[in-house]
Amino acid sequence: MEIAVVILNWNGRKLLEEYLPSVVDYSKNATVYVADNASTDDSVEFVRSKYPEIKIVQNDENGGFAKGYNDCLKRIKADYYVLLNSDIKVTENWIQPVIDYMESQDKMVACQPKVLSLLEPSKFEHAGAGGGFLDKYYFPFCRGRIFQEIEEDQHQYDDNREIFWATGACMFIKAELYHSAGGLDEKFFAHMEEIDLCWRLKNLGYKIGYCGQSHIYHLGGGTLNYMTPRKTYLNFRNSLYMITKNYRGNLFLLVFNRLIIDGVAGVRFLLMGEFKHLMAIVNAHFDYYKELKHYNKIRKQYKKTNAGNENNAGYYRKSIVLQKFLKKRTRFSQLDEADIKH
Repeated sequence: MEIAVVILNWNGRKLLEEYLPSVVDYSKNATVYVADNASTDDSVEFVRSKYPEIKIVQNDENGGFAKGYNDCLKRIKADYYVLLNSDIKVTENWIQPVIDYMESQDKMVACQPKVLSLLEPSKFEHAGAGGGFLDKYYFPFCRGRIFQEIEEDQHQYDDNREIFWATGACMFIKAELYHSAGGLDEKFFAHMEEIDLCWRLKNLGYKIGYCGQSHIYHLGGGTLNYMTPRKTYLNFRNSLYMITKNYRGNLFLLVFNRLIIDGVAGVRFLLMGEFKHLMAIVNAHFDYYKELKHYNKIRKQYKKTNAGNENNAGYYRKSIVLQKFLKKRTRFSQLDEADIKH
C-alpha cells in the first residue's frame, strides 16, 4: 500500500525547519512530499539539502490551498494521500491506526486523527479537534471546539467514530476518491474546502471518520490567523458556496436563514467595533451572489448524478449558534447525542 504524506508549502522555510523532523522520523511507512506553491524564499533549497529523501513537487503558481493540492496531487501516485499542514508536529505511530481504521470500515474514504494544540498540548486545536460536524444551518463545529470555546483533552475523544467532515490540516483520503470526486474546489482558495469535499463524498454515500488512536499537534494559524478579516470573509463566503453545491433541501429558505444569522454576526462585530470583520461578512455575501449562477449549475448536476445516496452521519439537527450563545453550551458533551445523525 502506497501512502503519500503531502505537505503544501508557500514561503514556509521556518515552519519546515521546525516541523519536518517529526514527519521524517515518524513516517517511515510512507513517502513524504513537499508540494511547493511557487515559493520565493529558500524553502525548496532547504528541503533538498537537508532532507534528500523527501520528494519535491513544484507548482508554477500560488493558487492557494485548494489549487495547490489539486495541481500537485495529479503528479503523485499513491493509494492514500495524507494532506498535512506545514505547522504540524506528528507523533510516533500516527499513520497506521488511521489506515487500519479506514480499512476496517466499509465505504470509509477519508479520516482525521485527534488534533491537539501545539501551544497548549493539553487542549484540542481549533482546526479539526475531535472530528467535524455540521448543524441544521450548516455551521461547522467539532468535538472539543465549539466556535472559540476549546476543551481540555481528558481522553474523552479517544474513540473511533464516523463524523461529517475531517480537517484539511491532517486529512487521510483514498487517492482514487479524491480525484473521482473532483478534488478541492479551487474557487474557495482556502478554508472550508475540505468540508465541501467531505460533503460531496458523503452525498455519494461514503463515510468520513475520526481516529482517536492517532494524535498530532497543530500550531494553528500558521498561514492565516484564525481571527483575521480575511479568514472571516473566506469562511462566510465558502460556507455559502458549499451549501449551494451540496444541500439537498430548499436552498432559498436555507440561504435566507443564513442571511439573517450572518446579519446578526455582523451586528455583533459592529457592536464590538470590529468594522473590518463586519465588512468581510458583507463582501462575502456580495461575492457569493456573483457566483450563484455558477454554483447553482453545479448543484443541478450533482443532484442528477447522486440523488438518494446521501450519508448524513455527523449532521446535528439543532442550531449550534443557539446552543452556544443562548443556552451557553460550550462543550460537545452538553449536546444531546440523539440530535446527531449516525
